[in-house]
Amino acid sequence: MSALPEIPESDLSIAFVRGTGPGGQNVNKVATTAQLRFDVAGTALLDDAARARLRALAGHRLTAEGELLIVARNHRTQEGNRREALGRLRELLGRALQPPKLRRPTRPSRASKERRLAGKLHRQRNKQLRRAVRPDD
Repeated sequence: MSALPEIPESDLSIAFVRGTGPGGQNVNKVATTAQLRFDVAGTALLDDAARARLRALAGHRLTAEGELLIVARNHRTQEGNRREALGRLRELLGRALQPPKLRRPTRPSRASKERRLAGKLHRQRNKQLRRAVRPDD
């Protein structure tokens, strides 16, 4: 994977809200859940093909406005959740920037066909030997 370019701050917005998850007695007092929004439509970081791949990868995390919404709530601190959200965004962008590998259709070789048929014959003979022996008439 190629090195990911720096994500422009203008394409990001991070808000912190109260949420579920770790926090102990602070869970109802401190807003530690990070909501990271990334402007997929307006970013200059992605070309059209990568933008389409990111939309497909985002799935339900894509809002109606075309923003990618990542919610991180696994840590007790804002900084921990902020780092996790940015890490998940970087991972998604890295996968979107990497073009898919082209599949070249192949055909089975003659030897592999022969091995497959020989195996089938072997199994057929084994099963024939398991049949009940019929008495001669």
